[in-house]
Amino acid sequence: MKFQRLKDLREDNDKLQKDIANVLGISQQYYSEYEQGNRTIPTEHLMKLAIYYHTSMDYLAGLTNEIKPYERKK
Repeated sequence: MKFQRLKDLREDNDKLQKDIANVLGISQQYYSEYEQGNRTIPTEHLMKLAIYYHTSMDYLAGLTNEIKPYERKK
């Protein structure tokens, strides 16, 4: 499954793949495979990206067009 929104959000935030890979603690090549849909993204990484981009996992996965995140637990 290709996650186009990962690339779109990264570019909208003027970040490089290596920047986001560092956030996740993985290599740039590994992250690149997420964007291309060649590797399944673990839930833990989707959660980190949703928090990083201030959105929801549903938005990242393309299940909603609402970029605003749900209210989070404290």
